[in-house]
Order: sequence, then C-alpha cells, then structure tokens
Amino acid sequence: MSGKDTMTCAFLQRGGRRMTETLEAVTFEGPAGPIEGLWKEPRGARIGSAVFAHPHPLHGGTLHSKVVYRAARALSAAGYGTLRFNFRGVGVSAGRHDGGRGETDDYRAAIREAQRRGAPPLIAGGFSFGSAVALRAIAGDARVGGYIGVGLPLASSSGQGLLRPAVPALFVVGEKDTFGPPAMLRDFLSGTGRIVEVPDADHFFEGKLDVLEEAITSFLVLLPAPAAAR
Repeated sequence: MSGKDTMTCAFLQRGGRRMTETLEAVTFEGPAGPIEGLWKEPRGARIGSAVFAHPHPLHGGTLHSKVVYRAARALSAAGYGTLRFNFRGVGVSAGRHDGGRGETDDYRAAIREAQRRGAPPLIAGGFSFGSAVALRAIAGDARVGGYIGVGLPLASSSGQGLLRPAVPALFVVGEKDTFGPPAMLRDFLSGTGRIVEVPDADHFFEGKLDVLEEAITSFLVLLPAPAAAR
C-alpha cells in the first residue's frame, strides 16, 4: 500500500468555494516495521495535525472502529490533518501485540508521520486502549498542543500507571462505562482537564456517537488559535 494511494476524494461546497477532502491510505515506518494508516486532509485550510489511536487490538480494535472514525471526522472538520493507524499486528501493520509497550513506540512513530505531513500544533488522542497509549506517548513531547481521551480505561490493566496530561485535555466518558467509570476518572484528574460525561452511554458510546463527536468539536473550538490562523 503506497502513501500515494488515494482511497476517497470528495468535493464539497462552502462559502462559494469548492474544496477537496481526501482520505489517503498510507504506510510509514515503525519500530516493528511498516505501520498501516489513513491520513485525512481537512476541509479547507489546515490549522494543524492530529493522531488518533484505536481500542485494544486483542478485542477487535482497529483504525476503522466507529469511535475512531467519528473522532477523526471531528478533527478533520475542525481543520486538522488527521492520522489514524493500526497498531503493530493489526491489519497489515508489522509486528505482534506488545501489551502497550511497543504500541507506545508505534504512537510516537505516528506523531512523527503526522508532523512530517502536517503542521503544528499537534493534537493527540485515542479511544480506550488507544487513549492510554497516547497519554504515555505524549509525556514530555513539546510538539503536542492538546489531548483527547475517549473512554480512558482506568479500571483495566491498560490504564495503570498513567500520568495526567500537561496540555489542554478533553476526556469523554460514558455514564455507564465500566472500563473507566466517571468517578474514577474524576479522581484521576483531580480537577484538571475537561470532562464530558455522556448520559446513558456505555464504553463504546452505542447510540451516542453524535454526542461524542459534538464534544470533541466543542473542545477543539476552545483551543488557542495557531499563530498562522489568527
């Protein structure tokens, strides 16, 4: 799969301007070999880039997961060139599952790829297992200007030993999430970060994906505008 393979190309109309939205199949080098991804250009001018990671690979998580797709759509609509990718051993990404250790390095490789393709600021995030991996990967990374954690799995082994993000952060959690209950998330954050608790939602936000997407969009609007966009 070549980085030049365009999977989807749609023409949109906004403000009398015709714009192109593209979804491009990409591969980039990771620590365990080639990593499979999808890069989506935003509608109109790009104001930054983003990486968003998928849920647990051993439980069916891939870059095509519904929550990942919706998050990437919100990021792209807000002006961020967005990379979603398959962790090692998923799809055609090389390597084998490594319990989150190697996947953290995969995420850092995805940040490098997004930076190469896009421009700062960089928004990092993920869903469930992917949100925990992202949180570990961005620690101390000055390139990252914001974090989005959906369904942070604090009640599972994937969510142990995490540090709170040092950048503006959004945490979206379902009221009925058993993998990262809202009360546990509030205790973890200790008043830092922005929490959106979605009523009646489970860990997978079944029937609540529109609310999830709206929460991400609202958070992105609140972030400081990049210097070039001011």
